[in-house]
Amino acid sequence: MLDLTAGYGMFLSDEHEMLRRTVRDFAEREVAPHIRTWDRSGGEHTEGPEDRPHIRPILKRMGELGLLGICIPQKYGGAGMDYLALAVVCEELERVDSFLRVVISVHTGLNSLSLFQWGSEEQKQRYLIPQAKGELLAGYCLTEPNSGTDAVAMQATARRDGDAYILNGEKIWISLADIADTFLVIAKTDPTKGARGISAFIVERTMPGVSSYPLHGKLGMRAGNTGGLVLQDVRVPLANRLGEEGEGFKIAMAALDNGRYTVAAGATGLIQASLEASLKYAEERHSFGGPIADHQLVKRMISHMVRKLDTSRLLVYRAGWMKNQGQRNTRETTLAKWHATVSSFECADDAIQIHGAYGYSDEYPVERYLRNARGGIIYEGTRELQELLQADFALGRRINPPLRCELPAYDPTEWGG
Repeated sequence: MLDLTAGYGMFLSDEHEMLRRTVRDFAEREVAPHIRTWDRSGGEHTEGPEDRPHIRPILKRMGELGLLGICIPQKYGGAGMDYLALAVVCEELERVDSFLRVVISVHTGLNSLSLFQWGSEEQKQRYLIPQAKGELLAGYCLTEPNSGTDAVAMQATARRDGDAYILNGEKIWISLADIADTFLVIAKTDPTKGARGISAFIVERTMPGVSSYPLHGKLGMRAGNTGGLVLQDVRVPLANRLGEEGEGFKIAMAALDNGRYTVAAGATGLIQASLEASLKYAEERHSFGGPIADHQLVKRMISHMVRKLDTSRLLVYRAGWMKNQGQRNTRETTLAKWHATVSSFECADDAIQIHGAYGYSDEYPVERYLRNARGGIIYEGTRELQELLQADFALGRRINPPLRCELPAYDPTEWGG
């Protein structure tokens, strides 16, 4: 069968390819044999830490492999590889199941990279190092029951009280809500200032007033944990504010640049999974005297998957290359996220069609791919938001200005990768 990851030498090194083999071996050996059972159990409306006994061991193993800090410098506990390595990890994890990639998106993309970009040295020593090593698991809290794409409409508040802030509010659709040890929480410090009245905080699960609950009945991502986080008069030390007061919206948007990048890379891996499953089944399944791979309309669906795989991967790798250079990449990352997630859903849908009635059951993985792919079109910025952003970039109504800073450019000598 065609090597679906070949031809990207302009972006990837031998070290990247070695990383790909390592992550693929881990996912195929330690997750793939069990994922159907884990996915089925998640569909029984019993979701909490006690109902997910597989999560902690899997996350521990990911930490041991260095995946949770793959693009964090070694001096901060990470593997010291670049942002393209982050994409490779996300591709290979979602090729087996999306819940694995979600862990990297939230823990590394949204939380740890925000600490790396915006955190003080004390915050990096206290939180980033153990997170990069996998000793602490991290979440990200922006969405609320009445606030999604319109993030400024959030209702969570943070009131200054001496050397601390008092946080109140509820966050929802939080990955690792029942699992994470720390959370990056975005809340309003001055509701009268709009986006400039929002700040970011590092909140520990053990702080009094923090509680979580699971969300039941999800369409996809059933093997993972998703829930809500409730903050009731949570006293957060001033030292746990990330950035300056009023910079929370900038921090949240910078985090989403990184989160969207990981989602786009993961969606590329899901496209590859759909294509691989379709190629295999098309050769095995016979009708009208031969394999269905000989039928022109089956070939048409396969050819479209190939096109969407390569275009998605190229868009992701371009964004990763720009990250490595320290260049602002909101437009490029947004385009990659939009294209890859929509393509992943289309490819999973075609994969079910190629599998026929079997694709409609979980005897084959393609129905799970479709359920999981649907989420990517919503979270980290909806399809509609990405379309509006691309139009505004093209019309010149939006540019790629720096925030306070971009992610630090990759330096292999300094990072120790």
